[in-house]
Amino acid sequence: MTSLQAALDAGTDAVYLGLDTFNMRHMATRNFTRETIPEAASRCRIHSVRLYLTLNSIIYEEERQDCRDLLAFAKPYIDAAIVADWAAVSACKELHIPFHVSTQMSCSNSTTATFLKDQGAERIVLARECTLQEVATITRMVDIPVECFVHGAICLAVSGRCLLSHEAYGFSASRGECRQPCRREFLIQERREGDQADAAFRVEPRTLLSARDLCSLPFVDQLMQAGIASFKIEGRARNPEYVKTVVTAYKKAVEAVLAGTFTPELVQRLIEDCAKVYHRPFSTGLYYGRPGVDQYADTDANQATHKKHHVGVVLKYYKQAHVAQIQIQAHPLQLGDNISIHGSTTGVADMTVTALRRDTEELEHAEKGNWVTIPCAQQVRANDKVYIILPAIEPS
Repeated sequence: MTSLQAALDAGTDAVYLGLDTFNMRHMATRNFTRETIPEAASRCRIHSVRLYLTLNSIIYEEERQDCRDLLAFAKPYIDAAIVADWAAVSACKELHIPFHVSTQMSCSNSTTATFLKDQGAERIVLARECTLQEVATITRMVDIPVECFVHGAICLAVSGRCLLSHEAYGFSASRGECRQPCRREFLIQERREGDQADAAFRVEPRTLLSARDLCSLPFVDQLMQAGIASFKIEGRARNPEYVKTVVTAYKKAVEAVLAGTFTPELVQRLIEDCAKVYHRPFSTGLYYGRPGVDQYADTDANQATHKKHHVGVVLKYYKQAHVAQIQIQAHPLQLGDNISIHGSTTGVADMTVTALRRDTEELEHAEKGNWVTIPCAQQVRANDKVYIILPAIEPS
């Protein structure tokens, strides 16, 4: 819910979310449930934001009724379902629920797009393998809104349809259970009899199956010219500050293109903003064709230039004074610190500490175990978590 609120506050036009089954991130502990989706829908409607249910895993024979039942339950709360299995398509048509074709269906040409439109699809999320030129051709030839991923993690397999996790661990990526073996370090080990038969070699680069994260900020103008109706940000397992930062960056980029102020300098600033939050090394994905070796990550370590550290919790917010009272439980605070307050209703509130007070005493710093008040223009709530944002320390 915190990430949802962060997206709404950042100015998103639509959000997509999964419930506890039938989606590609159903293992994520931050998924929504049947109990929380009514509130999610209410918040979206208040902001005039569309809500899409992600139902993009494969459906087995014995699950057809469960799939239909889930869609029937969700119908009052969603604007459309994002689906990848024809059983889900059939259920949507039966229940008169608008549906979007997931990238899992790998629509990569105008013939397929036309067929899907004839089946009732209202939008198509194109295969991630499409180049920018191919996207432009499809949008020109088929009268259907097209959605494309513009930012976030990329799976090495065809539009995410991978069997590696299933073969290695018995957990299917196509069922939202991926253990991400592709992101790990690989070892080649000799297997034969005799002395000195235990040679082992670490593969370099160590993440030879791990693609870099997609970042399309440098060519947002070209994506818009290609006729893409909606930019999709991958972030279902990312934290709230990632959601707020990346949505804000792409919103600014789109607005700049429309205003004629889209410049390399703006792009660089927006990339630097996105680099502050969790990411692997950036790349342009497949928009410009087959990737070279430079599009694979040589590490799976978080490349964020800034990290959050727990400070404490909000005890109380004084609306008239615009002041928050904070209990410091871990990292100390001092004047000039950049902090971020997270909460399921608050979303993400970023600010600089311009004053510290305890009762009538003005302070320059406050240590663990104390409470302080700080100026806080945005309303926060009791029990919201408080973090300090610090530059990441480079490994020695």
